[in-house]
Amino acid sequence: MAATKVVAFGGGHGLSASLRALRHCTGELDLDITAVVTVGDDGGSSGRLRAERGGLPPGDLRQALVALAGDHPATRRSAGLFQHRFAGDGGDGLAGHAVGNLVLCGLMEQLGDPVAALEHAGAMLDAVGRVLPMSPQPVGIEARVRGADPERPGEVRTVRGQHQVAVTTGRVESLRLTPDAPVACAEAVDAVGGADWLIFGPGSWYTSVLPHLLVPGLAAAIVASPARRLVTLNLAAEKETLGLSVADHLAALHWYLPQLTVDFVLADSKAVGDPEPVARAAESLGARLVLAPVAVDDGSARHDPAALGAALVPVLGADR
Repeated sequence: MAATKVVAFGGGHGLSASLRALRHCTGELDLDITAVVTVGDDGGSSGRLRAERGGLPPGDLRQALVALAGDHPATRRSAGLFQHRFAGDGGDGLAGHAVGNLVLCGLMEQLGDPVAALEHAGAMLDAVGRVLPMSPQPVGIEARVRGADPERPGEVRTVRGQHQVAVTTGRVESLRLTPDAPVACAEAVDAVGGADWLIFGPGSWYTSVLPHLLVPGLAAAIVASPARRLVTLNLAAEKETLGLSVADHLAALHWYLPQLTVDFVLADSKAVGDPEPVARAAESLGARLVLAPVAVDDGSARHDPAALGAALVPVLGADR
């Protein structure tokens, strides 16, 4: 029987949690995992490398690779090396950079192709899946934000850059990418077309999840794909989504890709509160709400990969 092909969309810590959860599923399900990663990061080490060297920001791609790294002790050590960040206050060129960011930057320059670079890095980490960028070109993220200036709560202004959008204290009213219609990664489009499941979230909604829907070639592939679709909701609002209810997160998916239909929405039973509005919002996308305890035990707003994996198994393994 052929493996179930799963494509997970996102970036940063949310996508990493999703990929680690999918790893936990592989004991019970035969999964072929592909991660499609946003390429809008302009903060920290990734932002510096993007500004100084050009090319794709490597940080979110690195995190996805590490989440899929193999389990051999030597491989785990290599994954730890990829995550190692040079200490310092910025007084020297290496301070603040993650080793894996530099490796990916070097591979992309050496091979001249980000997909080939990611394949090579995946082989270095014995990755149990594939990592692809949503676009072979870096993108900018811009948002129209109401109340970005707390002293002018009614004013709408444009906030530019993934980092600035992520930390804005106002309410995001609209989102766009620059350039307006970035080219989709051809391999990502192919993966979406051949997938059995497409998984969106968890993650920063405006900077990690929704950008995929703003790449025309990727959006068209998502709509046309015969795959079933699952949305994993966040456990708590982030700065960029303060004021957005859990149901509003689902409405935003429809706003940016009206043709999108969803089969299942997975949410943490405690984080949802009253499930009725969330269930109604899920139904408006064609989806059934699945509630499960998927948060870590310490009360922080983080998904537990083992618990999330346990919740995913009956969903991904269900017959059509």
